[in-house]
Amino acid sequence: MAFREPADGALRKSRLLPALMLAAALTAPTGGVQAQDRRAVSVPVAEPTYADIADLAEAADIVALVEVRNQTLIKPERAPGLTPGHARLLIKARTLALIAGRSAVGESLVYLADVPLLANGKVPKLKKQRFMVFADPVAGRPGELSLVGPAAQVPATPGSELLARTVIAALAAPDAPPKIGGVREAMSVAGNLAGESETQVFLDTVTGAPVSLSVVRRPGMQPQWGVSWSEIVDQSARPPASESVEWYRLACFLPRQLPANALIQQDRGSRAQAEADYGYIIQQLGECSRPLG
Repeated sequence: MAFREPADGALRKSRLLPALMLAAALTAPTGGVQAQDRRAVSVPVAEPTYADIADLAEAADIVALVEVRNQTLIKPERAPGLTPGHARLLIKARTLALIAGRSAVGESLVYLADVPLLANGKVPKLKKQRFMVFADPVAGRPGELSLVGPAAQVPATPGSELLARTVIAALAAPDAPPKIGGVREAMSVAGNLAGESETQVFLDTVTGAPVSLSVVRRPGMQPQWGVSWSEIVDQSARPPASESVEWYRLACFLPRQLPANALIQQDRGSRAQAEADYGYIIQQLGECSRPLG
């Protein structure tokens, strides 16, 4: 997936652990593991949202649709760091489809997962259940995966699969909006009439591409706001569509309050208007819901 951001050194190191654990689980006679898997995953209980899927997709090299063939319980004493009320499983699965990926995957896949116990304290039986897994390949071990987060095994339903395919296609599009790095500058200019103003907020992006927000206020009218994904800043800018990559970039990564150091004006009135208009944008974007965490 071309949209994956390169991992830094710390992240790369953190992904070595599940690979080592998986190798231990595959070779240990008891089926246990000796090291802690801090990235083992849990079966989510909530329906994934647009933001959940986008977070997982951007972190993963591979997104695959799988069916569980077999599960092996890792003994609790061999699963340090296991969350209470969960079981650590070695999952062997059949590949049903490669939804997205930089490289092909085989018919069989293996990965570790921490799953919540049932109400009666027993381990759930996942055999023949279908999941979407968001993962990285384990270097030098074909067919072995390292899931990218604690919710990276998502139950595959018609709704969740359609959502995943929609999000992944949008993220991979050539004209996909860039990731937001923060707020660079903000300013507000009063108009000729009382209650008339225009606020502009300029954002930093990881690619350096220009992105700006604007709020126009006119007497007796609702504020009009929009986003421009180019160097052209005008009053024709419109809000992003809900549940879109444009919405995701803004709603999920803009700070909730306008940083004080972004205000380039010194007079109190202009600063207060810029802060109020930025707050209006955040309110209009709505909550970035991530029930999977």
